[in-house]
Amino acid sequence: MKVLQICSKPPIPLSDGGCKAMDAITQGLLARDIEVKLLSISTAKHPFEKAVLSRDYIQKTGIESVFVDTGVKPLAVFLNLFSEASYNVSRFYDQQFEQLLNKTLEQEKFDVVLLEGLYVTPYIDSIRANSVAKIIYRAHNVEFEIWERKALSVKSVFKKNYIKGLARKLKKYEISILNQVDGIAAITDRDKIQFLNLGCNAPIEVVPFGIDLEDYKPTPVKQQNSLFYIGSMDWEPNEEGVKWFLKEVWSHAAKQFPNSKIYLAGRKMPQWLLNKKQQNLSVLGEVESAIDFINDHEIMLVPLLSGSGMRIKIIEGMALGKTIIATSIAAEGIDYHPNKNILIADTPEEFILAINNCLTDQSLVKKIGKDAKRMVAANYDNKVIVNNLVEFFKHTIE
Repeated sequence: MKVLQICSKPPIPLSDGGCKAMDAITQGLLARDIEVKLLSISTAKHPFEKAVLSRDYIQKTGIESVFVDTGVKPLAVFLNLFSEASYNVSRFYDQQFEQLLNKTLEQEKFDVVLLEGLYVTPYIDSIRANSVAKIIYRAHNVEFEIWERKALSVKSVFKKNYIKGLARKLKKYEISILNQVDGIAAITDRDKIQFLNLGCNAPIEVVPFGIDLEDYKPTPVKQQNSLFYIGSMDWEPNEEGVKWFLKEVWSHAAKQFPNSKIYLAGRKMPQWLLNKKQQNLSVLGEVESAIDFINDHEIMLVPLLSGSGMRIKIIEGMALGKTIIATSIAAEGIDYHPNKNILIADTPEEFILAINNCLTDQSLVKKIGKDAKRMVAANYDNKVIVNNLVEFFKHTIE
């Protein structure tokens, strides 16, 4: 089997959850001796860094990339107000990348073209025109939901209405492509149900984010009674959630937990957070090793208020045996059981209660962390997940 994997950003470096999700599939396919060719859009936010790629990776994937300027242009934003096209998606269409894609399809024959995310679906027509390969759309999120939820938290009437407009156009586009592909690899059961409710008739398989369990080895905690957060802060829902938590939760709770401290880590940490002075708060910015950082601390916080899909950092935290306090939205798509392998908190009061319970009951922390680790081993082993994806490919090809 030969697979062409098309990505909206370079999978490596593993700078965020989306990159990790794409790379997990690449590595899983290669481990099964499936031939993979990788084409990637690169952007100012996610540049193509060939220097960080191993010679073996370059040789095995034949990775090629084209820079696409996806920056928001004021004139384009204004003109889009009078169009039904999705501005979110149209920013990722580029003639040069399309030419590279066409050339690749003309020179090589593929069994499957794997579209990693909604933002590379504008190239479906080019794929159909140049290949008989089956097209599988790997849906990392229900994208329009992110924007619908974002609109709910915006106070400005003008901005709220504009975001609602973006969400409406994105939803229209997202629905339109569901039956243009030969199969959909949804990242969660919930997303699968959403797509079916939106009228999807294409075959759908749930293909969650998987990890290589050998890469996640717990080590003793260095910072006792420490709360921590880690996430890419150039993804707006992450910044929104942290801002809410510090204002609505920690500003009131810090005095209740004088012996505890919150550590914030993540790439692209905004300056307002780096400059922030708040009781028992340490803002670290990007850390050298996310796994080491998670291992060093005790209780993971995931106060996400918007977004869709699966939070990969939760899976990683669970794999390392951490107790996680998360909102319902943050935990969506994960096979969790409240108070067994995760703590769910959606209000400031619920967060404060959950933090208090963890800080005053070490047996609870150990129990939840152990159950979380067990659950991840049973449900998110990348070898099993990729095997299921390959079987889905085979059924689609037949």
